[in-house]
Amino acid sequence: MNTAHHRPNIRLRLRTAATLLIALWTIGGFTSCIDEKEFADNPRGNFEALWKIMDEHYCFFTMKQEQLGVDWDEVHTRYSRQIDDGMTTAQLFEVLCRMIGELRDGHVNLSTGFNYGRNWAWKEDYPANFSDTLQRRYLGTDYRISSGLQYRILDDNIGYIYCGSFANGFGEGNLSDIFYYLLPCNALIIDVRNNSGGQLTAAEQLAARFFDKTTLVGYMQHKDGKGHNDFSSMQKQQIKPTRELRWHKRVAVLTNRATFSAANEFVKYMRCSPLVITVGDRTGGGAGMPFTSELPNGWGVRFSACPMYDREKNSTEQGIAPDHRADISDEDFARGKDTIIELARQLLKE
Repeated sequence: MNTAHHRPNIRLRLRTAATLLIALWTIGGFTSCIDEKEFADNPRGNFEALWKIMDEHYCFFTMKQEQLGVDWDEVHTRYSRQIDDGMTTAQLFEVLCRMIGELRDGHVNLSTGFNYGRNWAWKEDYPANFSDTLQRRYLGTDYRISSGLQYRILDDNIGYIYCGSFANGFGEGNLSDIFYYLLPCNALIIDVRNNSGGQLTAAEQLAARFFDKTTLVGYMQHKDGKGHNDFSSMQKQQIKPTRELRWHKRVAVLTNRATFSAANEFVKYMRCSPLVITVGDRTGGGAGMPFTSELPNGWGVRFSACPMYDREKNSTEQGIAPDHRADISDEDFARGKDTIIELARQLLKE
């Protein structure tokens, strides 16, 4: 199948998902004005369109050049030689994926009807540090489920909540029911291992249960020009306490390399509470809010557009180190024990 479908040229447009717009408005508002440019629907046109989208709107070029030596102009020159009007759709997809793969960014993707280009090295190159088999031993069969959260009281009177996704918001009434149920507990574990993100508003909503006053938790910027370093001033990210039931006891947040994007942000928020410790492996990062665009052939493009920082203005794109580092050991696994959960329980008792 050839990529030259001879469809009419389409407008190159930058757009965001509604949930991301809501998240941006929540944080501090966002407006952008994108120039439109036409590219032909052929291999050369789609290549140029993708390179240009990234060149004008991707937010981590300076970091990628410093850490990986990525020169985006050199990348254009090198991959341009691989584009040929006679190449197949599969060949074009492979070349374009390799090009954007130079950035090694989990939020940079190329989506088609037949495949999904991605870089998941942020989790695939590291130990999993999470096991469904072990988790079932802690949750048992009578655990509770509400708003996608799984929870129970462990046998040492420590509450356990597993949050596997921020894809959907939480019902405030559901969250209150969960915390009322866990109220007799001496401490709480919130497990966000293998949570690859979702909506920032959902992460903020859960974090709001652990703050008694409006708290600065970080900063973010957005691109305000086409240059690689054209950014707005830093805008504050703040967590406002919920008016509903709040938690006032100690908390351990469990993390691994598959804790990414909005879950990475949740960890950043929670570390600003004096009641919270983090236990496990470094998070996977993903501190660039992703936007989407489209190539002339209809393929979807996702990329990091708005960089986010912790409250000391350090980027968390490369992840957040835990307060207490731990891996699931082979010995504990053989005994049916989760090393990270057990360390968290020990620390909370201290």
